[in-house]
Amino acid sequence: MAKGLNSYIRDAWKKPDSALLRQRMVEWRRSDAIVKVERPLRLDRARALGYRAKPGFIVVRVRLMRGGRRSPVINHGRRSKRKTNFKILKMNYQHVAEQRAARRYLNMEVLNSYWIGQDGIYGFYEVILVDRDHPQIRSDPKIKWICDPANRGRAFRGLTSSAKKSRGLRARGRNRQF
Repeated sequence: MAKGLNSYIRDAWKKPDSALLRQRMVEWRRSDAIVKVERPLRLDRARALGYRAKPGFIVVRVRLMRGGRRSPVINHGRRSKRKTNFKILKMNYQHVAEQRAARRYLNMEVLNSYWIGQDGIYGFYEVILVDRDHPQIRSDPKIKWICDPANRGRAFRGLTSSAKKSRGLRARGRNRQF
């Protein structure tokens, strides 16, 4: 059976060319933390998550610091057990990336996002954003659900796919709770 283009792209991302990816990450590190990109890096993943190459859709690359979150060191008034300065972040990095993209582009709504790379310091994600007020989005029956006022602020209310995963709503097997 013949394979399509998306299957070849998917196979290429299973074992990416490390030299090319490393070179790209050097450029990404030097750029801003949130950058609008012309086209998705992983076209197969973007299309699977709802991206279409039409007006009203944009893709944004988000750079995040990896590692734990720290709070200021407390000097007085605590017993030593309570003086820890590490905080455990309840959200996964992808969820944080979606929220940052949504804050930057206020007129857009987060559709979904996917991982594109990481190094020792940063993690990189591409976030798919949709313009709620664009006429082509409003007239497209497949995506016009995002124009509904009930879907405003999806990234901040934990309604995207990665947010549901970090909230534990995608559990399978015996850990599943009803």
